[in-house]
Amino acid sequence: MASFFSKLFGRGGDSASSPKATTEETEAYNDLVLVAAPIQEGAQFRLAGRIEKRDGERVLSRSFIRADLFSSRDDAVATAFRKARQIVDQTGPSLFADGAESRQV
Repeated sequence: MASFFSKLFGRGGDSASSPKATTEETEAYNDLVLVAAPIQEGAQFRLAGRIEKRDGERVLSRSFIRADLFSSRDDAVATAFRKARQIVDQTGPSLFADGAESRQV
């Protein structure tokens, strides 16, 4: 059990099985930039990404990580873009209304 918590919170554990960020891909959507950033976990990829909005000199960012795992990086990227568009469509202007530079959604 301790090994599980060690791996979960990044203390010790096997570095080969620890999550690794992969190369990011971007896509324009409305006045936003969607960033697909799947996280490699062993031979699989976890769904993750960001939604960015330029506000003058600042870049506001909303990141998301989901439980979904994919065997293909391409599938994870495509799904990250689809999920980011869904988040934007469902939340609308309130996504960035708080003015925070970054937060999880």
